[in-house]
Amino acid sequence: MRARIAPVLAWTLGAMAVALTGIAIGLTAAAGTIGLGWGDLMVVMVVVFCAVGILIARRHPRNPIGWIFCASAVINGVGSVARGYADYRQAGAGSAGSLAEAAAVYATVSWIPVILVPAAYLPLLFPDGRLLSARWRPVAWCGVLGIAGLFVASATKPGPLEDFPTLTNPYAVDSVVQTIAEGMTALAALIVLVASPVSLILRFRKAGYEQRQQIKWLVWSGALAAATIAIGTVGYELLTPAVANAAILLSVLGLPIATGIGILRHRLYDIDVVINRTIVYGALTVTLAAGYLGSVLLLQLLLRPVTQGSGPAVAVSTLVVAALFRPVRSRIQAAVDRRFFRRRYDAARTLEAFGVRLREQLDLDALGNDLQGVVRDTMQPTQVTLWLRSRP
Repeated sequence: MRARIAPVLAWTLGAMAVALTGIAIGLTAAAGTIGLGWGDLMVVMVVVFCAVGILIARRHPRNPIGWIFCASAVINGVGSVARGYADYRQAGAGSAGSLAEAAAVYATVSWIPVILVPAAYLPLLFPDGRLLSARWRPVAWCGVLGIAGLFVASATKPGPLEDFPTLTNPYAVDSVVQTIAEGMTALAALIVLVASPVSLILRFRKAGYEQRQQIKWLVWSGALAAATIAIGTVGYELLTPAVANAAILLSVLGLPIATGIGILRHRLYDIDVVINRTIVYGALTVTLAAGYLGSVLLLQLLLRPVTQGSGPAVAVSTLVVAALFRPVRSRIQAAVDRRFFRRRYDAARTLEAFGVRLREQLDLDALGNDLQGVVRDTMQPTQVTLWLRSRP
């Protein structure tokens, strides 16, 4: 694509997505169904996907990842408008009508391209926009056929619409062929979703240092999103649906943001530090939360004959957790460095040992050789030279 056309097309797609989102918000507000449901929160994805897509498409117009994000934003905007229009017609007229029924059908299945296309092709194409090798072309075509077929099969599924239970699908195809087609296309899409991470793993193993740092951004955001989705799903009722949906949405939005950083700004931020801090403070949060709950329950049980209520137990548990924060964090940091960041752990041990020898070493030549050894072990330069300035 020509360099002059790419920015114009990217901004055009972005403007379309934003305009569609505004129309969808207006229709949803008019229908009185605006809220923090999953369908409403998906509207926020338009802005993030659109912004990242425009930035990537402008800088790297030949990279399809930027265009995938822009197209996903537009498709999601169309789905949001369709959902808002269907809600508006149902709320205002009582009967949907043919156009509103079509909008309801599209709104019900619009998540398929918006979610599955980035999920399938982002690991396949990241970070340079090319497949790992020609052997992966059948997987890419399998994804196209599987996702497109699943979209059509889901749109012709008999029965009430999942997102609009009062409406029966007007485009239903009640036959064995439709059922078989839905199962086969779902299987094809699943194969691609499983194969894509395998491609990313193989790419990571073959990549150089710079591309590995880029891939780490995507893997980190994907792992964070998966953990948040799992926690939000398990604690859906405990956290309330609104909070769970918001947490899941924010974690999913991390994928395009991390993708943009990995492609455009990966040299500005050290992903190893980000991963390290995520593991440390994630483990620290889980450990302290478990200790807090356990101590509250234990102290309530022990203090029940003496006090009434849970106030003393909560106060004591809070003080205990506050006192344990620094030592527990230090132990977890050391364990994480020792297990996942061995080079950093070994470097810290080397510097610590050198500090001990520095207090005892008096021979300048031996100290210089020791210093060069420390630099060689920790920094791993191609060459080490030490100059000592003599006194005049």
